[in-house]
Amino acid sequence: MDGAEVLEPREVPLGGPRALTVRRTLPQRDRSLIGAWCFADHYGPQDLRNGPGMDVPPHPHTGLQTVSWLFHGEIEHRDSAGVHQLVRAGELNLMTAGAGICHSEVSTPATAILHGAQLWVALPDADRHTSRDFEHYVPEPVSTSGATIRVFLGALAGQRSPVHTFTPLLGAQLDLPAGTVIELDVDRAYEHGVLLDLGTVEVAGRRLVAGQLAYRGPGAGTLRLHNPAGQSARMLLLGGPPFGEDLLMWWNFVARSHDEIAEYRQLWQDGDARFGTVSGYSGAVDRLPAPTLPAIRLRPRRSQP
Repeated sequence: MDGAEVLEPREVPLGGPRALTVRRTLPQRDRSLIGAWCFADHYGPQDLRNGPGMDVPPHPHTGLQTVSWLFHGEIEHRDSAGVHQLVRAGELNLMTAGAGICHSEVSTPATAILHGAQLWVALPDADRHTSRDFEHYVPEPVSTSGATIRVFLGALAGQRSPVHTFTPLLGAQLDLPAGTVIELDVDRAYEHGVLLDLGTVEVAGRRLVAGQLAYRGPGAGTLRLHNPAGQSARMLLLGGPPFGEDLLMWWNFVARSHDEIAEYRQLWQDGDARFGTVSGYSGAVDRLPAPTLPAIRLRPRRSQP
């Protein structure tokens, strides 16, 4: 694909109707994945001094990895693998749910401004029942053609992340000063998405405003990014080869069939050991209850060419 397809975000409450509002760009009706990236929430900057912060009680996941990335602020992560880790700006927290995990996410009292992204990566069928895991990584920022790049997954611009993923992936933060043009060598087999956080950027001839995501399919060996404005631009670059498997995503579960989703939901409601328990969370409720399943059978989203 020579040009870029622009995806518009939609607003969604995170953790309940009174919780933090996020901008969701994946999945959409016409675009479910970029590589194995199957979910993208973008939030803030939100001033927590004038309202509630992030407080997401323990909730379950299956069949995925969560990728937490902040631009500002700090979030306390606790999970049923016994991990207690702060998420800070410019630091990667990657949690592998595998067959089942639960975790909580709470902004810390010291956080005045909360601003970041929550991303999910679908696990391939051969690995989706793997064990729980967690990795924390602080990528070193490097300068290339005037841009600052932080590679938190995969490889780009001579930098490589040591963090393990189950399919080839690219994840990086790019900061482009005003007027910067950068041409990056990228893998021709990958499809790519550019999620713009601040400023303006042109991607393959399409101009983005903050919150939009530009998708470009496989085939090109370079990616040209241009910041035409008088202020800095900041974005996330996501990529990977087309996933090639049908997925069923409902609530916090990634599965392959309606029956699997129904089973996961019931196990969570029953407090089954599949998901474990989170220690140390002190919110108003112990855990998020699962929503009611729709009256119709859920159908997987077909993999896209």
